Amino acid sequence: MNMRFRLRFRQMGAVLVFCLAAAAQTSTLSLDQLMKFLTSSVELKMSDTDVAKYLAKTRLSERLDDATIEKLLASGIGPKTLDALRALRDKSEALATAKPPAAEPPKVHLPPAPNSVEQAAIIEEVREYALNYSKGLPNFLTTQVVRRYQAGAPGSRYNPRSSEPSWVQVDLLTLRLSYFDQKEEYKLILHNNSPTTQDYKSVGGATSTGEFGSLLRDIFEPRTHARFAWDGWATLRGQLVMAFSYSVEQANSQWGIEYEKKDHIVPAYSGRILIDKDTHVVMRITLNADDIPPTFPVKMATTILDYDYTDISGHQFLLPLKSETQMSADGVLSKNDTEFRLYRKYSAESSLTYDITPDALPADRTQETPAAGTKATDCKDPKNAKDPACKQK
Repeated sequence: MNMRFRLRFRQMGAVLVFCLAAAAQTSTLSLDQLMKFLTSSVELKMSDTDVAKYLAKTRLSERLDDATIEKLLASGIGPKTLDALRALRDKSEALATAKPPAAEPPKVHLPPAPNSVEQAAIIEEVREYALNYSKGLPNFLTTQVVRRYQAGAPGSRYNPRSSEPSWVQVDLLTLRLSYFDQKEEYKLILHNNSPTTQDYKSVGGATSTGEFGSLLRDIFEPRTHARFAWDGWATLRGQLVMAFSYSVEQANSQWGIEYEKKDHIVPAYSGRILIDKDTHVVMRITLNADDIPPTFPVKMATTILDYDYTDISGHQFLLPLKSETQMSADGVLSKNDTEFRLYRKYSAESSLTYDITPDALPADRTQETPAAGTKATDCKDPKNAKDPACKQK
């Protein structure tokens, strides 16, 4: 039984080698392909004459040098194969040198997950930070850029095949946002890059607020009774961060959804927070509305809010970088990509010049990836539909 298996294996290996050799008659081989072919030919004891004949009909895409030939000679190739290789060396002299193989990325050893006591201590430290976050912010001005998109909701008459959303940009808003004495004030400056005097509240469509502290504070308020659970390590902007999932019951929720200024609910919600592993400050919040009543027009609502360090008058502050809000209502998906640019110290006389809206932030500024050594969640698997890592994407 074992002998028959080995015989079949050898015959199959020979077929593979001959197929590769046959392909070499009409195609060009890289040095890597050449090396693999010759190594296999030695292992499978192909005749020196046959290998040399195939090499005589082969072309190379990269320069073959004497050092490579010496390596092959040490592997046990025959004299006729050696002569064929030398001929290939001479023919390939004008070709470019093969690129060295890419170095394997260094292995990252993740820290051990914090135990339950450590997790509780981390959450309490983050809670204190979140409840005092707004108090530590300076008075400032910033430019808020909102790109608003729409698409047919999967399964709706606009997208009956339930395919991936095909987003179409609806408009572009540029606002002057002032933050003074822990209060936000919005002034619409440009609409589709054209000056406007229209009030921001009357512009219509999907809007969001709360990026400057209230969203973060509401999650960690003691009366919210949010439940937290360790969710592993992740990487954000090249930095290793701790991930915690959380959930808030409807009875304790303070987060609201309003539809066309007439319908309003306060749903349960859940999501994830990403925390700097050293300073324990929050780098990202995700929020997903849960158990929305079936009679409410909005069927889905999610928010992702990223924070990053920015300079204001020579001091570094952790401030909103970008938020993404998605909602589904009446068969239509709405998405707001909101970026915060040009932070500067507040002054009543301060003025910002708005000629044209800046380009969108590169995707890698807000892209989260699994930490090395961890396995990414397969969000296409129905079993993972409620996984916080999938719900926030």
